[in-house]
Amino acid sequence: MLNGSLHRTMPSQIADWIAGEIVAERLAPGQRLNEKELSEQLGISRAPLREALRMLETRGMVTITPQRGARVTLLSGEELVQLFEIRSVLVGLAAREVARRWDERCDAALAPCLEALERSLRDPLAYAQASSAMALEIAQASGNPRLAEMLRSFALQIGRYTRLGLSTQPRRDRSIGNWRALFAAFRARDEAVAESLQRLLATENRDAALRSMAQRDENAPHQDRSPRRIA
Repeated sequence: MLNGSLHRTMPSQIADWIAGEIVAERLAPGQRLNEKELSEQLGISRAPLREALRMLETRGMVTITPQRGARVTLLSGEELVQLFEIRSVLVGLAAREVARRWDERCDAALAPCLEALERSLRDPLAYAQASSAMALEIAQASGNPRLAEMLRSFALQIGRYTRLGLSTQPRRDRSIGNWRALFAAFRARDEAVAESLQRLLATENRDAALRSMAQRDENAPHQDRSPRRIA
């Protein structure tokens, strides 16, 4: 499961793998992370696993409680609103800068991301992943490394909620329309429109995620809400 990259430490690889499981909700919000089960599943000792969990705690993806261990963070609606509000400002800044800097290199970097979104339009998980990849590529193309790093951190914290917000076909249809318009704004080097559209993408996804969370809460008494174990 871990790729053995020479350029990344074992704890960082473990943290990225667990983060991916959380975003895909194979590890559910609020679920306890059993160190013994995880270490056996990954074929690792507990020392790098514990370091990886501490890394995920700094990213806001898990909560570690003394004597109780780690659990997948369960964000409240208020926390989600706050995170998306900050993120919308950051992605707007990135989009404005990309429009200002637009050239053939930007086009070459971002056009495949738009194509990936188009291809995955009927697949909720693939589309959410392509959407996140597009946002991160825009951050990278902004030429501001600190901004890009901040947005990577936000992507990890809210990835599973972004996926929730893109779970229905009508939402993805509206989303791809906004992405196409954003790409056109980039090519026109229209900074104001690019910033506005990028922020719109973030806020619409926030609102859709909040609606999905509310629906889950309403249905919770009729569902089996016991924590899922790791296979």
